[in-house]
Amino acid sequence: MKKGLIFSLLLVLVAFGCNQKQPHEMSTMNMADTPNVNKVKDGVFIHISHSFDDPHRVVMALKMATMMSMDKDVLVYFDIKGIEVVLKDAKDITYPTFPSAQESLKILIDKGITVFACPGCMKAAGKTAADLMPGVKVAEKEAFFNFTKGRILALDY
Repeated sequence: MKKGLIFSLLLVLVAFGCNQKQPHEMSTMNMADTPNVNKVKDGVFIHISHSFDDPHRVVMALKMATMMSMDKDVLVYFDIKGIEVVLKDAKDITYPTFPSAQESLKILIDKGITVFACPGCMKAAGKTAADLMPGVKVAEKEAFFNFTKGRILALDY
């Protein structure tokens, strides 16, 4: 009788366990397959610290920002030498097969993409907000955390 009870209990536990979703099955559920769930865009933080010293880096970063902005939230941050790119009197930066820096910046700014310049780097270079091209803003700490609701990917140039 005791063996029969234990055997029956084991059968119930096995049957119950077979009907439960395993943790790996739950983690592979795609939220896109769930109806009425708001899709949150991920964000791309693009950091540009170079300028005329490495034009390929600058135009590549801006091309990536433009491409990513098609379906992602984007924030572009210029610091160190990079602030030279976003000054209103900056000479344009070009590199073969890429749009120029000013072409890309215009596209990004026209789309409403946040383009920031580092305030400390501007101060070190003797520049102020008045020296920035239209649409470029002095960086604000909280904006780094609030530009997207999704995950953040950082690209460093």
